[in-house]
Amino acid sequence: MGMAAARDTVASARVAQKAWAARPLAERVKLVQAGVARLGEMNDEVVPELAHMMGRPVRYGGEFRGVNERTTYMAEIAEEALKPIIVENSDAFERRIIREPHGVVLVIAPWNYPYMTAINTIAPALIAGNAVIIKHASQTLLVGERMVRAFVQAGVPANVFQNMFLDHDVTSALIAEGCFNFVNFTGSVAGGQSIERAAAGTFTGVGLELGGKDPGYVMEDANLDAAVETLIDGAMYNSGQCCCGIERIYVTASLYDAFVEKAVKIVSGYKLGNPLDKETTIGPMAHVRFANEARAQVSEALAQGAVAMIDPKLFPEDDGGAYFAPQILTNVTHDMRVMRDETFAPVVGIMKVENDEQAIVLMNDCMFGLTVSLWTKDPVRAAAIGARLETGTVFMNRADYVDPGLCWTGCKGTGRGGALSIIGYHNLTRPKSYHLKKA
Repeated sequence: MGMAAARDTVASARVAQKAWAARPLAERVKLVQAGVARLGEMNDEVVPELAHMMGRPVRYGGEFRGVNERTTYMAEIAEEALKPIIVENSDAFERRIIREPHGVVLVIAPWNYPYMTAINTIAPALIAGNAVIIKHASQTLLVGERMVRAFVQAGVPANVFQNMFLDHDVTSALIAEGCFNFVNFTGSVAGGQSIERAAAGTFTGVGLELGGKDPGYVMEDANLDAAVETLIDGAMYNSGQCCCGIERIYVTASLYDAFVEKAVKIVSGYKLGNPLDKETTIGPMAHVRFANEARAQVSEALAQGAVAMIDPKLFPEDDGGAYFAPQILTNVTHDMRVMRDETFAPVVGIMKVENDEQAIVLMNDCMFGLTVSLWTKDPVRAAAIGARLETGTVFMNRADYVDPGLCWTGCKGTGRGGALSIIGYHNLTRPKSYHLKKA
């Protein structure tokens, strides 16, 4: 889409937004839920589309469960989250604060969880009274089309929710012109930096989730089997292409050998192959360049002394293209890129640690801060460690889960802002105060 057509689309959204925001909240909620329900009816088409577009095996289904869970929760809390704050309502004064929609919200969505990441902003933005324009990743262009189709079929006005095919230059130019009132971007650090540069001086609100290098820490009192199963699944699921996937694991010395042995057994049993085959447990990476970056990190680590625990012969489908064999690395250090840079692939490094102090230092030794996964039977200990970690979410005895009741947020290179929860609504609206003196 060219610049002129893009401007016209945004203009139509801005006009439609006024009437949309004037509708009762309950009506907006009902229509958004209907849109998600209609999307769910398309699931049989969505699942193979995802396999074709980004490689997720069909055996795992689509993303409707997560989309529905998040939308349902945000619908349930909408009235409470958006209700006015009454400071005074006396014979002399009425003083209150309301939440007002920003206007036109641009959602720039990623390819790895193309429906769930998008719905985090789309559902609450629409419910709050904004118009939404979605620009999806080039890897998953059909997702934006399908989401808009579902919502419009369910009764959301066409100009209130629109899909746009934009290149980076047009997107940046629109942001720089102040065409949007809020921009939510999920993607790379470089992409987030581009968004911030484009928005500089426009006072446009920006929410950024830019990835992670999420750690797991297994303490001596952990349920070892549960820790191995959850952390390795968190590292390998979706071919490791998860923003909050586990990319590095620290294990207390007494459990280290057993943890590694169990982890190797799990990964050695995976089936790498065609994502359309229901027997496949791990599909191709979304793009050859992503697989090549992971290969480079692994190769560099091996040259620096890391040990590959997974025999490549178990995965002959890895031919140097998008099909990439999962790998567990031991004897790793933070001098290696694979323990510092985002890998975004089915690769995880496992390090032995002696105590909490060492683990805390290592977990914080990273440019990202999205989630951490702590494994212990002691919630007091977990909370004390969590208080010292530079992260957006602290998990105990679980990992790789987006809880719609909690703010999905990060720090450092992961970005800024927050989605979901009451805070998600606050980020998609602005406060407006009324100070009314009665005669």
